[in-house]
Amino acid sequence: MKQNHVVEPTNAVELYKEFHRKLNERVHRFFQENQLSPKGNFQLYAKAFVLMTSYLLPFFILLIFNVSTFWFYALWFIMGLGMAGVGMGVMHDGNHGSFSKYETVNKLAGYSMFLLAGNVITWKIQHNMLHHTYTNVHGKDEDVDTGGLIRLHPEQDWKPIHRLQPIYAPFLYGLLTLNWLLIKDFVQLHRYHREGLLRRANTTYTKELVILIVSKLINYFIFIVLPFLIIDRAWYHILLGMLLMHFTAGTTLSFIFQMAHVMPDVQQIPDLSKKNKVWSVHQLQTTANFSRNNPLITWYLGGLNYQIEHHLFPHISHVHYPKIANIVKQTAEEFNIKYQEYARFSQALIEHFRYLIILSKKPA
Repeated sequence: MKQNHVVEPTNAVELYKEFHRKLNERVHRFFQENQLSPKGNFQLYAKAFVLMTSYLLPFFILLIFNVSTFWFYALWFIMGLGMAGVGMGVMHDGNHGSFSKYETVNKLAGYSMFLLAGNVITWKIQHNMLHHTYTNVHGKDEDVDTGGLIRLHPEQDWKPIHRLQPIYAPFLYGLLTLNWLLIKDFVQLHRYHREGLLRRANTTYTKELVILIVSKLINYFIFIVLPFLIIDRAWYHILLGMLLMHFTAGTTLSFIFQMAHVMPDVQQIPDLSKKNKVWSVHQLQTTANFSRNNPLITWYLGGLNYQIEHHLFPHISHVHYPKIANIVKQTAEEFNIKYQEYARFSQALIEHFRYLIILSKKPA
């Protein structure tokens, strides 16, 4: 019979530590008993090939063939879906070191970030170092900070413009990869240098600035200059196609993140005190899953609909999340810790918009 542990305030921390220990023990045992590596496998490598092809093949077709107007825009749209897919299913695992048991392969997978108009070191600091440590903590987790444009956290200052955020937020979401391409990486790199985060990441500002500038110039030449030089279309068609690609990728990536963390049923932690918080419990309190039983969504999203498992075990490849999810859920229930999930994608999407509406209202 399953034993539930009643969590009282006086012994909550000790019980949460026991939860953390037991959960890790059970997941470790699962991989041992099934003789599985927690890293990626052939299934992941095959998917990486498909996703990379879906991103790059349409681009080569656009450069080589004179297609109809419908297919011209359709190919840019497919590129956008492929771009997001590479980010979620290849780059993400690579930069977490979970794509492969070989570090060189992980680095190559992580370097796909350069193809997505982003930068590896700034992404690693924002995502691995800050977001995964201080999930949903205002002022520390930059993933819920839009510079005041969208109110994604109850501790953020309210502005009159936020009344309209349920309407304009999706359009700003679509600018994510364009922001990477043009502005964000340069600003972040300089700020991370000032804050000493580059030093914590065992790198230097000069080295990363050179990598940033060279990688951006290469990306600009391949994905901006070449299309204007080669594609036999009016310049505004090419520009619209590029914007369609970025808007598709940005919208996809942004919504997937928001549906895991910016939700009415996910606790928004104002501060993270090591005296009364256990990291694994904090991850459960600030993260939600959705569409766990939809293999197509799981495949395309790189397992990011299993955000709870990802936050608890970022070193484990997403191909294993469906297998360990029931272990996590059962263990959480034994300790009376809420395991937040939404059965359908549409349900999670609606709940995110509901929370945007809640946060759009002026606090009392």
